[in-house]
Amino acid sequence: MSNKNLQDYWKTNLKYLAILLSIWFVVSYGFGIILVNELNTIRLGGFKLGFWFAQQGSIYVFVVLILVYIRLMNKLDKKYNLDK
Repeated sequence: MSNKNLQDYWKTNLKYLAILLSIWFVVSYGFGIILVNELNTIRLGGFKLGFWFAQQGSIYVFVVLILVYIRLMNKLDKKYNLDK
């Protein structure tokens, strides 16, 4: 892999990480702590939505983000012929 391709690969990888970690931060910190009072006015399955995000929702979102990251990295590896 040329130096230019290597830089593009890592630049794209870091972009994916920044986006996915931002989503995780918003869900876990924003929805679970900052907006908890506003979200608690909404009920999901009998539980207050703010409580749900703080206790379970952020974990579910984190697992989904891991799966999205795997998919994105597999595509990126194929693009740069690193999937062998």
